[in-house]
Amino acid sequence: MRLMAKIAVLAALISGNVQAQTPDIDPIVTPLMQQYQVPGMAVAVFYRGKTTFYNYGVASKTTQQPITNETLFEIGSLSKTFTATLASYAAVQHKLQFSDTASHWLPELKGSAFERVTLLNLATHTSGTPLFVPDAVTNQQQLMAWYQHWQPSAPPGTQRVYSNLGIGMLGMIAAKSLHQPFRQAMEQQLLPAMGMHHSWVQVPPVEMKNYAQGYNKQDQPVRVTPGPLDAEAYGLKSTSADLIRWLAIQTNNVQIDPEWRRAIAITHQGQYHTEAFTQAMMWEYYSLPVTQHTLVAGNSGQRIMQGMAAQPIRPLQPAPQQAWYNKTGSTNGFSTYAVFIPSEHIAVIMLANKWFPNDDRVVAADKIINMIKGRD
Repeated sequence: MRLMAKIAVLAALISGNVQAQTPDIDPIVTPLMQQYQVPGMAVAVFYRGKTTFYNYGVASKTTQQPITNETLFEIGSLSKTFTATLASYAAVQHKLQFSDTASHWLPELKGSAFERVTLLNLATHTSGTPLFVPDAVTNQQQLMAWYQHWQPSAPPGTQRVYSNLGIGMLGMIAAKSLHQPFRQAMEQQLLPAMGMHHSWVQVPPVEMKNYAQGYNKQDQPVRVTPGPLDAEAYGLKSTSADLIRWLAIQTNNVQIDPEWRRAIAITHQGQYHTEAFTQAMMWEYYSLPVTQHTLVAGNSGQRIMQGMAAQPIRPLQPAPQQAWYNKTGSTNGFSTYAVFIPSEHIAVIMLANKWFPNDDRVVAADKIINMIKGRD
């Protein structure tokens, strides 16, 4: 594994795609890959204007193609932060308001529980909708029928319940307000505006050679399966180069169009307090200083699978700079973890072509950030 990591780095250095690897994070990443038999990982660190790439292992065990910062990974639920930003941009453009009800935008849901669910609820996991699209729902007609009959177990805005169905609906509505299909709105508006030119909802044929092979817990090759709301909730594929730029944008260290900058800022604003963290628009944050134990607990699978009480923040406060913002992401064959700390101008993206637990991702990122900061 270590030899393959060095080969991947050498290849990237030759192509001019990576800076010198300082500090050495091998002692953090290599044992993690060995523990979970992860074929390949890409880690990128942004710190005070400098980006460093760390590439390990292979994109495919069959081809032995090395990981580079241009390898495409499925980023899972990190996609949700892009969907929330697209909706925020639509709000900045006065195309929608987060106080709108979902049924206002989807007339077929008139008279349903979505008369009481706002777009803000959809953007903050407080709609009450469950995590997964039911297996029996395989098309748009069945999806809308399911929404029509759904009933919340608690009033919207009182519980934080992690939900693909909620953010998926927000993506549908944002795209509708922009008069484009969701994929086009993402690939033709948001991603180019961010300077992310190697990220896609649907990977084009010419880029398939860069698309890593994912591996499930049984080491079987897998890739994400298309289905209702996949694009909106967990469907983006991206590279460490594009994603570290995405995170550097979050820290306000990359210039973008002012209206997109306003949209980004809106997604950072805390909307609900929970027992574990503050819920913004898909981003979750922890005020600094924060312990590793707190970060691990907040990102645990239990937090995803079980709801918790949510208290609205009123009046709204400016998004804090001294905070650890993060988002996990997974598909059956890929793992992602993204962190940025605005006040310290630091961000980390971790990508792997095999699933492994959130806890280990958080611990590794925390160690990397402490190592980077410790060099000052």
